[in-house]
Amino acid sequence: MSTETMSKISDFNQKSHDETDAEHRIQVELLNELCEAVRKNSPPTVISDIFQQLVDYSKAHFLSEELLMRQMSYDDYEDHVSDHVRMLDALDEIAASQASGKSVLVAGQAESILKFIKLHIATRDQRFADFLRGVK
Repeated sequence: MSTETMSKISDFNQKSHDETDAEHRIQVELLNELCEAVRKNSPPTVISDIFQQLVDYSKAHFLSEELLMRQMSYDDYEDHVSDHVRMLDALDEIAASQASGKSVLVAGQAESILKFIKLHIATRDQRFADFLRGVK
């Protein structure tokens, strides 16, 4: 493989990592905003709007990240994706409960989601970032 090709791959990997990292920051910001709205007992429509943004953004981010993992033949793809599935399942359950009027998103649920995603970013996503840096 030529030096130029290796440089292009390395540049792609860094750009992909930077973009994914920016997506993580937005996702955590939405989670923090949700937690704050719940703690402040904001109107249900405000909480619902933030929550829906979080769900939509998380789905788009996870799809993007999963496509990148496949493209790069990531060796921990299945375990990483299982975290995404768990997160989306939890969000879908909360959304269904809220839509049916059976429950209201409570601070504990919002904080639990925030802890889970922060742990995911610090472990699974960090491992993927390390993998990308190691791919030449």
